[in-house]
Amino acid sequence: MPLIVTGSIGIDSIESPNGNADNVLGGSAIYFAAAASFFGPVRLVAAVGEDFPPAFRKSFEHFKVDMQGLETRKGSKTFRWRGKYHQDMNHRDTLEVQLNVLAEALPPVPEKYKDSEYIFLANTHPAGQLALLDQFPKRKLAIADTMDLWIETERPTLMKLLKKVDGLVLNNDEAEQLTGESNLILAAEKITEMGPKFVVVKKGEHGALIEHDGAKVVLPAFPATKVVDPTGAGDSFAGGMMGCLAASGDFSLAGLRKAMAYGTVVASFNIESFSLDRLKQLSRADIDNRLKTYREMLAIG
Repeated sequence: MPLIVTGSIGIDSIESPNGNADNVLGGSAIYFAAAASFFGPVRLVAAVGEDFPPAFRKSFEHFKVDMQGLETRKGSKTFRWRGKYHQDMNHRDTLEVQLNVLAEALPPVPEKYKDSEYIFLANTHPAGQLALLDQFPKRKLAIADTMDLWIETERPTLMKLLKKVDGLVLNNDEAEQLTGESNLILAAEKITEMGPKFVVVKKGEHGALIEHDGAKVVLPAFPATKVVDPTGAGDSFAGGMMGCLAASGDFSLAGLRKAMAYGTVVASFNIESFSLDRLKQLSRADIDNRLKTYREMLAIG
């Protein structure tokens, strides 16, 4: 079940009602890889700059992420993001973005990675996502994430990508932006008409919706009593979901529902602390125990 992810690795500074964190490890690829690692091995293709702190590499080692595809680029700086969350934690303001190495070409894919069968294109420039996708002829499942910036500025390239991937993950605001449809059910249907076999729309504290071959599943978020930092929640959701799919090989609606449930549970842990601090404390048993509670919560009849 070779699973590979590409995306951003960054240095984040976060302000939230429950505290601040300066210069901590972040980025879509690392949150995804950490979450997916609970289900099986994960390969990483990404770039950082010369300023990337050596201590951050211990996080990759903790989650046993294969780092052969991680390039430290001389003369470049690591992607940086600074944001501030509102009191309700559902909204945030981006205060500063320094694309740095993220604005450059992706690093080459190591030859030993090219047999990867499960591909996740975490949020980055759609041209880079397309270039990476074409290097995996043996792929069984390819899922992409995207964001408002690419929908606004790179729509033609993004539309090409949607015709090549099996699934798309995005949040409710992005789904509306992409389709012009405020009704999320209709928005999800329109996205599948653009190419993907299924789409997962993340709704934050309200859970997630999946549209697959005309069928729909809606799952609530796991009830959270402690929300410290929502950064990376969507990426850890995607990591848990994709990790489960790669481990099971089941892409049916039932398989996708189970994978969404795992993603929901992993994300519920992620928001309990800054950066990867909470995920570092977890075992697979912790995840399975919370999944059991989540299943009991959803039982009807």
